[in-house]
Amino acid sequence: MDRIALHTRLKPGREQDYEDVHAVTPRDLDAALREAGVASWRIWRDGQDLFHVVECADYRAMREHLREHPANVPWQALMAELLEVADDYGGTDRGLPLVWELP
Repeated sequence: MDRIALHTRLKPGREQDYEDVHAVTPRDLDAALREAGVASWRIWRDGQDLFHVVECADYRAMREHLREHPANVPWQALMAELLEVADDYGGTDRGLPLVWELP
């Protein structure tokens, strides 16, 4: 199981919009994430900064599965309106490096 930490940043003033669109996950997106092996995806917000922790079977395979998925493409278009840097699903993302963990 992969556990990946990510950091994204909202465009100024889009904080409430981001929270509003995440109030309900579209059913087709939920199904696509689960099909892609996602067990858990949590997001914390501090101002414009978003911190994600994703637990999935295989992070790279998940990203590949979702890249052109019909449920994910419109979701990513919506996220692109809210985030400072849109996710291009280019395949090079490895998440944040782990610095320390309490064993």
